[in-house]
Amino acid sequence: MSRPNISQWVKRCQGKKITKIKSVGLKGCPQKKGVCLRVFICSPKKPNSARRKVVKVRLSNKIRLTAYIPGQVHRLQEHSQVLVRGGRIPDLPGVKYRLVRNKFDLDGLSGRKTGRSKYGTKKGD
Repeated sequence: MSRPNISQWVKRCQGKKITKIKSVGLKGCPQKKGVCLRVFICSPKKPNSARRKVVKVRLSNKIRLTAYIPGQVHRLQEHSQVLVRGGRIPDLPGVKYRLVRNKFDLDGLSGRKTGRSKYGTKKGD
């Protein structure tokens, strides 16, 4: 029976790899409830051009973060209740969260045919 060499010892002692948590503000929860502090518009990074709808949110654990409002139209104002989930927006720097449609004060999109589950639209609408 042969003994392990040095590189095999080192490999065994490394242990499990630690994965980095990307949505730090949620503190390990899948979603968190929050209150809108400010609703505004951002422009994306260099090759893209648009007017992205973004909101500053204070979560129930007192953490403040910026979240993206998916879909075309919304009726969010200051003090609106929203549900925040993870998921970054690649062309908006610093925006690592999205809002969940059809929860609390953020309505679902009406008249949507494809990808309805992401925008809170029922089959009949």
